[in-house]
Amino acid sequence: MATKTRTIEVELSTSGLDASGKPQRVPIVTNDGGTAIALEEPLAIEPDLDGEHMLLNLGPQHPATHGVLRLVLELDGETVVRCIPHIGYLHCGFEKTGEYRQYNQIIPWTDREDYLNAPGNNVAFALGAERLFGIDITERCTVLRVIACELSRMMSHLVWLGTTSIDIGAYTPFLWAFHQRELIYQLLEAWTGARLTTSVTRVGGMMADIPDGWTDNLRKFLDGFIKVLDDVDVLLTRNAIWVGRTVGLGVMTPEEAVNYGLSGCMLRASGVSYDVRKDFPYLDYETYDFEVPVGVNGDVYDRYLVRMEEMRQSNRILYQALDRLPDGPINVDDARVILPTKKDATSGMESMIHHFKQVMEGPRPPVGEAYVAVESPRGEKGYYMVSDGSAKPVRWRIRPPSFVNLSAIPKMVEGHLLSDVIAINASIDVVLGEIDR
Repeated sequence: MATKTRTIEVELSTSGLDASGKPQRVPIVTNDGGTAIALEEPLAIEPDLDGEHMLLNLGPQHPATHGVLRLVLELDGETVVRCIPHIGYLHCGFEKTGEYRQYNQIIPWTDREDYLNAPGNNVAFALGAERLFGIDITERCTVLRVIACELSRMMSHLVWLGTTSIDIGAYTPFLWAFHQRELIYQLLEAWTGARLTTSVTRVGGMMADIPDGWTDNLRKFLDGFIKVLDDVDVLLTRNAIWVGRTVGLGVMTPEEAVNYGLSGCMLRASGVSYDVRKDFPYLDYETYDFEVPVGVNGDVYDRYLVRMEEMRQSNRILYQALDRLPDGPINVDDARVILPTKKDATSGMESMIHHFKQVMEGPRPPVGEAYVAVESPRGEKGYYMVSDGSAKPVRWRIRPPSFVNLSAIPKMVEGHLLSDVIAINASIDVVLGEIDR
């Protein structure tokens, strides 16, 4: 039926008056019979401040997501109502690729899986493979691996410290932290020839021994490192802006942290004293004198304090490792897994045959399975591998702490402001390579 529109004056409160003080006019639709039907509701007495929630994509291409992480945030104003993390933008495929590689050929993949902890990953994988092969490494190799792991821990925490400082608004700590990281890079480059992806281990030993004078350079670095941490502590720890941007954010109680399966600094900042080096020792860590820092409140500020203290403890462990570093070989005396020297391979037929068979066929562990966990900078890092007696693992499985720790972010950011999401996400210290593995 055809309709026509007319306007009438509607008595409203003062809030319904127009600029001239007259009642506002509201369109009314009537049918031919004259029955009035409101086309739209009159204005409310008080404006309705509740609006629709907004969806905001944070990432996947965003510096503060620390990688290709996409966070879909549902916002009520600037308050986070819900957070949905999306992973899967990297498509690394490390685990499947490892099933088509010999054991030593997998080590370069561990560099790239957590590229901030390359030496630590190399050591972890080698420990798992050696358990599968039934190999006991030499004393010198054991201490060198401790040195590699602790340098890697410091290097990773320095990246976290510098980038998190930028996320929250402090630039100077970034410069200080990355300068110290560069000094560690120089040490690793002198040892392995590489800076970021070191591939420092081999099944049964190391890719190379440290060069002459290397330990003196390491001591020199350690002597100056604590001074830089003290400077950062003065600049940040009691800084009103830093405290205001970190205290009380992303709180995880001890019960919640354990329930989510958190590990590393995320778990210890919540007051749970769990460290694989202490609870399930490897590389003779039980013989080193160091403490496990534990937080109280489980917030972003406590995670900062725990990582700062962990670097001090790593500095302490490295001094002890240097004092006990023995002479001797770095590789086991086993032709099944260790390549002969170049001199032997080019001068002796038997050594040449061993070299050829290892390179072309690869060492073959017995049938079985092994799992080894270590304390990486981000938490409990585990490698599980299954052997059917061939030169390649039937299955290689990674237990990445970043993947597990990230699962708690929806809970941690809920109820906080959008700007707080940046600080909370940074405090998790994720590496997307080991998440989308």
